[in-house]
Amino acid sequence: MTESSSASMRINKFLSAAGYCSRREADRLIEAGEVTVDGETAVLGTMVGPGEHVRVKGKDLGTVDGMAGRKQILIAVNKPAGIVCTTSDKDHAENIVELVDYPERIFPIGRLDKDSEGLILLTNEGELVNEILRGANYHEKEYLVKVDRALTDGFIDHMRRGVHLDELQITTRPCRVVPVDRTSFTIVLTQGLNRQIRRMCEALGFHVVRLERTRIMNIRLGSLKSGTWRNVTQEEKKTLLSMLKKESPARDGGGADEEASAGAERRRASGAHGAVRISGAEKRREDSYRERQRDFFRSRSGEKKDAHGYGGRKSYGPGRASGGDSGYRRRGSGSSYGGGRGQSHKRG
Repeated sequence: MTESSSASMRINKFLSAAGYCSRREADRLIEAGEVTVDGETAVLGTMVGPGEHVRVKGKDLGTVDGMAGRKQILIAVNKPAGIVCTTSDKDHAENIVELVDYPERIFPIGRLDKDSEGLILLTNEGELVNEILRGANYHEKEYLVKVDRALTDGFIDHMRRGVHLDELQITTRPCRVVPVDRTSFTIVLTQGLNRQIRRMCEALGFHVVRLERTRIMNIRLGSLKSGTWRNVTQEEKKTLLSMLKKESPARDGGGADEEASAGAERRRASGAHGAVRISGAEKRREDSYRERQRDFFRSRSGEKKDAHGYGGRKSYGPGRASGGDSGYRRRGSGSSYGGGRGQSHKRG
């Protein structure tokens, strides 16, 4: 997952590993004839061999060999409010990549709203991005939230059980919510709908005043100062990779629909705070919502590229295409993470 190989690689996996886009988006670019390998237009299933250069809309993404030899990077950033997590300039706001000003090309894993602050991870490893976002519906993310008026027992209970969001036509999953003081609480989500916490609060008549992400899986914000970053430690990486490998079969909705659905209903009724498994039907509804959301943003952005070639000037979407290497033919033939001391770094 995190080790690039100099052996042949499927073209959509190459674009993903290079951090250009998700595999699903790569397939769209390939079908549109935007991708070439050594000057020849790629097709779905094209294999990239050692020494062959991949280009997307004329931008050279390098070779499999070059990818294998690069230093792997994973850093944690404390994003201030006002910074965007995409490379789009439509907001005319500084983005997270510009804030960090890292000497090598890196990109964010997922997003954090412009008005929100706190922990976000950046990497140069596209496959790591895919692994984290593939399980984003189930991997824990913790937030500290302050709202505009005093919390009530009814509000806390409703947040825990799940809130129906009319504009998205979806009910959020049960989650852990713990009051901190009169107007603040912590919340642990296992899904990542667009502006989810703000939408949940607004649906219940509350307005978010401040929202800070404090944890992504095992990686915590800690005492990292706003606007600074640190290298993720080797121990954190080891634990993160171990967690990514432990995917429960029930999380794929396979063979556990009735059990998961009944369990979710029991937890909704009791307001339990533990991790929740969902049914295959609920997962399909969320996947359908995510696909509609991606189509909406693509239509809004016009799929523009920036001078650096960031895909659609957007960060990664959660969508992925799956499938093994069998049945693919070779083009035209017919046939350690970057180490670090973990100290904070100021911008620049």
